[in-house]
Amino acid sequence: MPLRLPDKLPAIEFLKHENIFVLGNQRADTQDIRPLRIVILNLMPLKITTETDLIRLLSNTPLQLDIHLMKVKAHTSKNTPIEHMKAFYRDFETMRNEKFDGMIITGAPVEHLDYEEVTYWSEISEIFSWARTHVTSTMYICWAAQAGLYYHYGVPKYPLPEKMFGIFPQRPVDTSLPIFRGFDDVFYMPHSRHTEIRREDIVSRPELTLIAESEISGVSMVMAREGREIFITGHSEYSPWTLDTEYRRDLGKGLPIQKPFNYYLNDDPTQPPHVTWRAHGNLLFTNWLNYYVYQETPYNVEEIH
Repeated sequence: MPLRLPDKLPAIEFLKHENIFVLGNQRADTQDIRPLRIVILNLMPLKITTETDLIRLLSNTPLQLDIHLMKVKAHTSKNTPIEHMKAFYRDFETMRNEKFDGMIITGAPVEHLDYEEVTYWSEISEIFSWARTHVTSTMYICWAAQAGLYYHYGVPKYPLPEKMFGIFPQRPVDTSLPIFRGFDDVFYMPHSRHTEIRREDIVSRPELTLIAESEISGVSMVMAREGREIFITGHSEYSPWTLDTEYRRDLGKGLPIQKPFNYYLNDDPTQPPHVTWRAHGNLLFTNWLNYYVYQETPYNVEEIH
């Protein structure tokens, strides 16, 4: 929760530099509170699993959130009951006139395709453009991060010789950024992808800021438009057993798959996962909500532009 302190107290400025959530009396007295409108565009096949993972992390904040679920009309989910989709999801077309404080766009199992070959590329391109004028801050995850960077900034993706699969150490480039409040100098993030974006393509574009990377898994977090767009190439939202499920699924299909890196206890697939990313996953989503959504969005959601 925010700290409420007397206006002009010197501690306020010191605490702000430490990314401590502070409200002066004047702002606190005039502050109206409403639920934050958060929309999740869920492109993953197992939609119930993905929405549960995300909502679990979004719930770890004292802020009141109003969650909406969006789907693309050009794709029909084969792995989620149609009753669930009808009850909880809406097409983008029915939501295009609404505005949201925050948006999360998930990954999708279409990495093997060029972007323009994806059946819903036209629709998702429209959503990417729409988000810039209808959402205060958008978080793009995994494939969506690559696709968003390509659509908005022309950043290409490159195939990997083998799947980037496991739990990889990451380093924040600038620990003073609010998104990293409470982070250690090294944090861990799950990755599960067949393609990558490269450092040189990010740093060569002045509109983009590389904010976290790994010597092993490469670029992990990129920021644009002062936090109105955050691109994350991994999966901080993953539950402890997600990579295990993917590993055993691919083994069962006879696909070439290495056991997930740095994942199982004692590196032994017969033992349970050794969870090292949960705390920072919670911090990541809480900091995004606090600093890039709640602190930046107007009280009247219709004023978002």
